[in-house]
Amino acid sequence: MVTSSQHWRVIRVDDPSFPAFYRVIWAEHVAEFSSLTASARAECMSVVCAIERVLIRLLRPTKVNLAALGNVVPHLHWHVIARFDWDSHFPQPIWGEAQRHVGSAAALLAVTLAELDREVADAVIGVKSDE
Repeated sequence: MVTSSQHWRVIRVDDPSFPAFYRVIWAEHVAEFSSLTASARAECMSVVCAIERVLIRLLRPTKVNLAALGNVVPHLHWHVIARFDWDSHFPQPIWGEAQRHVGSAAALLAVTLAELDREVADAVIGVKSDE
């Protein structure tokens, strides 16, 4: 786990092909984003946006993918994934077919994963709920 609050936690997904892949997991069990109150939705998206901004600032990805699928795990969580034109699946979704072989993707990042995690934690720790 990278960091957490009373309402959410942030983890970095252990996926060697996509090392800058974070997940924001809502603490309360709800399946749909619309089940949250307006202030909880704002808090959740503030966390997602803070992570996205860190990924853009530190890694300069080709694109950041955001997803809240929940088909397999019907518990509200957001995927925040830095994508690069060199990654194994680009421009396809990470769940799609690989387009190329990439060795150590983490070694191609502009910062270490430990530094990235620290920056993500620092960026989201200030997000507070109004409730």
